[in-house]
Amino acid sequence: MKNFEGKVAVITGGASGFGREFALKAHALGMKLVLADVQQDALDATLADLRAQGGQAIGLRCDVRHSAEVQALADAAMREFGAVHLVFNNAGVGFGGLLWEASESDWDWVMGVNVTGVAHGVRIFTRLMLECAKREPGYEGHIVNTASMAGVLCPPVMGVYNVSKHAVVALTESLYHDLALVGAPIRASVLCPYFVPTGIHQSHRNRPEDAPMEAKPTASQMAAQAMVSKAVTSGKVSAQDVAQLTFAAIAEDKFYIFTHPQALDGVALRARDMVAQANPADPYTATPQVRDALRAML
Repeated sequence: MKNFEGKVAVITGGASGFGREFALKAHALGMKLVLADVQQDALDATLADLRAQGGQAIGLRCDVRHSAEVQALADAAMREFGAVHLVFNNAGVGFGGLLWEASESDWDWVMGVNVTGVAHGVRIFTRLMLECAKREPGYEGHIVNTASMAGVLCPPVMGVYNVSKHAVVALTESLYHDLALVGAPIRASVLCPYFVPTGIHQSHRNRPEDAPMEAKPTASQMAAQAMVSKAVTSGKVSAQDVAQLTFAAIAEDKFYIFTHPQALDGVALRARDMVAQANPADPYTATPQVRDALRAML
């Protein structure tokens, strides 16, 4: 996708973090915007900022776990702007702790937002974009799904999150191949950020009433929360940097978008273990102090 001027972008999780920065960058490129988020006050604030800058933007409160709400988002985009060209399936939540300590409610919440939400976005918006392409000569479309380095690595005490983000990577690769198979004028990318200050470590602030915590946090869950909070808040790459990187990747038709290429050493080590049929290597081999600190907290 080379031309952004006058095109329409839909962004879930658009009120803060990556979503907000995607919106600001899209506006700077002359795009019209449709934002969705579960946090109404943050959504209102982002819309106000965009409109103050002269942006054409609408927003809907949307819980991406529910297909009807994602469909309502698509319907609103078509009513307001008549087409969709760029979709960011970006809404996501974080959760940590030893795998067997996660409750059914924990699994339902994380998988519902991180996996089912992306699946709803792909299912609903890909079909809509294909219809738009039939009516618009020279149509170019692109779908960006936000995964994580946890989609290509498996750090301990992050099992539920790892599973969800691995699913997003697999979903997006499958989407890429399916679009290519039918010659669709739509491309796909998967964003795999590492630790970036976005507020994902505070995901619990928006945890819905229908997926409550079933018990007090365990020691491992508190340890994971402390570890992730420290890593996220100390990240040197900003959400704005990631937005710039992502739009450059869209323009260059790059599928994999890694915010911290140095972390790919861990991916290479994991791939070598798979090919050699070796047991998984300790992900903290290079940083044993992190492993030791985590064990101490447990």
